Amino acid sequence: MSKLFEPFTLRSVRFKHRIFLSPMCMYSAENGFVNDWHLVHLGARAVGGVALVMVEATAVSPEGRITPYDSGIWSDEHIAAFEPIVRFVTRWGAVAGIQLAHAGRKASTDKPWLGGAPLAPGKNGWIPLAPSPIPFDGLSPEPVEMSRKELHKVEEDFVRAAHRALKAGFQVLEIHMAHGYLLHEFLSPLSNKRSDEFGGSLENRMRFPLIIAKALRSQWPEELPLFVRISATDWVKGGWDLEQSIVFCRRLKEIGVDLIDCSSGGLVAAPIAAIPGYQVPFAEAIRKQAAIKTAAVGLITDPWQAEAIVSQEKADCVFLARELLREPYWVLKAARVLGVKIPCPSPYLRAWTS
Repeated sequence: MSKLFEPFTLRSVRFKHRIFLSPMCMYSAENGFVNDWHLVHLGARAVGGVALVMVEATAVSPEGRITPYDSGIWSDEHIAAFEPIVRFVTRWGAVAGIQLAHAGRKASTDKPWLGGAPLAPGKNGWIPLAPSPIPFDGLSPEPVEMSRKELHKVEEDFVRAAHRALKAGFQVLEIHMAHGYLLHEFLSPLSNKRSDEFGGSLENRMRFPLIIAKALRSQWPEELPLFVRISATDWVKGGWDLEQSIVFCRRLKEIGVDLIDCSSGGLVAAPIAAIPGYQVPFAEAIRKQAAIKTAAVGLITDPWQAEAIVSQEKADCVFLARELLREPYWVLKAARVLGVKIPCPSPYLRAWTS
């Protein structure tokens, strides 16, 4: 019996199995509005059988975007754009989730396939915000160190975005605290040099991310799950690391976070030996030492590999990203490889049974 294809329940939400679509930026929105591209991209993975469709990093404010082309949910007008996507995804048996994000000092850049260079104010860009005035790299502008007023505004932005996500019909909310974006910037001593209660000690560096998590857990319905994506390590000596992540995840569990989506890196340039399953040990360690459910990510491409991760209790589920870009019907193929019978969309039955 496949553990990977066993149902998985968090609070009142039942996932038909444990293969989830990871949030991946498409850089194809206009003024934050998702469109037909997102409907087809996300809908295809729902038709292909994933249990959770997680919408890409969705900015809680215009200045929280990585690029001017990011998905956004900073106004009530954005709700209607998400509704048909949620309906379609749900119609095909997947749970609809959304990742809320603020890019911090990594904001205001061009699309990756156009070079990803920083965009200056007046040239489709803006001045980024950050815990401390430390640029992301040698090409990036110096960000503005956030005042208490700006911290409070970001908290309100996240809360309002969560309310809009609920109105759009999403059942899972994920807070992006990874990959060098704003909340990760507060956690890491490499990017947070503040001298107030939000910087310095681990307790202080965790303070603002925990405020955001607590605010969203108090506003998100009790019956619906809340996820947090973290970078478990910066891969740099003196930076954020697994030991600190475990402490942080224990605190997130106390707040009522249901699952940790365990990624890594993104804060600074670092040598990373990206081999298949290279991030799985983070999910395993956090699951055991923080006693919280986890998802494993990163170069998970083979059905037997995914089955082993879950069946050996290294994680409770897996998030697939690039493999599902290459193969939207990976779940159907994985079921065949593992000898599991799962429903196939009726229009595709002849292709999968002949």
